[in-house]
Amino acid sequence: MFQESNRIELKATLNDKLEKEIVAFLNNREGGILYIGIDDKGNPVKNSDLDSMQLKIADRIKNNILPSTLGLFDIATEYVDNIPITKIIVSSGLEKPYYIKSKGMSPNGCYMRLGTSTQPMSTTLIDELYAKRIHTTLRNIPTRFFSILFVLVTFTFVTFSIFIFSKT
Repeated sequence: MFQESNRIELKATLNDKLEKEIVAFLNNREGGILYIGIDDKGNPVKNSDLDSMQLKIADRIKNNILPSTLGLFDIATEYVDNIPITKIIVSSGLEKPYYIKSKGMSPNGCYMRLGTSTQPMSTTLIDELYAKRIHTTLRNIPTRFFSILFVLVTFTFVTFSIFIFSKT
């Protein structure tokens, strides 16, 4: 029923390779799905305390991977032969390359899917993906209203007797 592919990864239990697999799917053009509770032969494996495990998964993905993964993954419970399994749906990220925070943006931290396996990215590919990122943030967007905003802020500070620099 279940078979590994470039978009599907199977794990019998939650292990220390979670972040590696999620990073590879975030860097994949189509994202992917990680099933926890399915062995390599496609058979369901019962895991205890699914709720606690899913909270740990969400926490590890949010805190151990950069750039931010919020909104790029979902965690659900499915039943196979009346056995609950965890399904992690991962979208392709827009801020590639994604990487494991503790390993940095290097071949030790950046991964990609190659067939049914997860492989480290080359330094060249990491550099190419990083160069394609959009580097516009709100603070870099020019505005026509800067002088009006400055006047408004100055007026507010003077009106409420707020002083940034003390007079000596």
